[in-house]
Amino acid sequence: MSRQTSPVIPGFGLTLGYTLVYLSLLVLIPLGALFLKTTELTWEQFVAIISAPRVLAALKLSFGTAFVAALLNGVIGTVLAWVLVRYTFPGRKVIEAMIDLPFALPTAVAGIALTALYAPNGPVGQFATALGFKIAYSPLGITLALTFVTLPFVVRTLQPVLADIPREVEEAAACLGARPLQVARHVLLPALLPAWLTGFALAFARGVGEYGSVIFIAGNMPMKTEILPLLIMVKLDQYDYAGATAIGVLMLVVSFILLLLINLLQRRIAHP
Repeated sequence: MSRQTSPVIPGFGLTLGYTLVYLSLLVLIPLGALFLKTTELTWEQFVAIISAPRVLAALKLSFGTAFVAALLNGVIGTVLAWVLVRYTFPGRKVIEAMIDLPFALPTAVAGIALTALYAPNGPVGQFATALGFKIAYSPLGITLALTFVTLPFVVRTLQPVLADIPREVEEAAACLGARPLQVARHVLLPALLPAWLTGFALAFARGVGEYGSVIFIAGNMPMKTEILPLLIMVKLDQYDYAGATAIGVLMLVVSFILLLLINLLQRRIAHP
């Protein structure tokens, strides 16, 4: 006599329905409302808003600094993940906790701390000023803040992948005469690259929309250090809701295109 075992989670129909409702309430409906609000503008008005010099400067700054920060974390995060996975040393647990600190720390607190540290009269910023450049109130400061808040994404994405790569594979390659760079290129890189791209995409997406940690250290000078989220807040303070949603749609479309390209690259690498 056959007996059907009931699954722990309910069937496909119920779980799919719950997923679609949850996704619609949190993502699809708000994004749909964003696009719907922009229909109050004509196409000419929409193009005029998103092509304004101030908006284009903020767009270049937001996406440029987010890209550079994600790239920096791609290098730094890979090294940190390697050290934490491959080595055991005193203070390892402390470093693990410090990496997760940006997740727990309010971003505004991080912004204030970074500004106090790297301002022209700060403990570190004063040395930069003496050398003829400044960190806070510049794109460099914005990149630094984004690097801080997006570091965990790369590290936590790479750690389980590194842990799953047996050391015997590296030792076998070395026994066959492969040099360390050859082992890294031909053994480690193919396994790590899809996860690295995932961490990079997560860090980039977080950096584009970051507000709290950047608002203090940026200086918020139009055409110089003004980010797109701040420009949206300026539009909202002026009760220009259609203009704010137009900039939001611009950010959404550009972010979607870039993330789509990254995902396509990741899929191409994973399944050549």
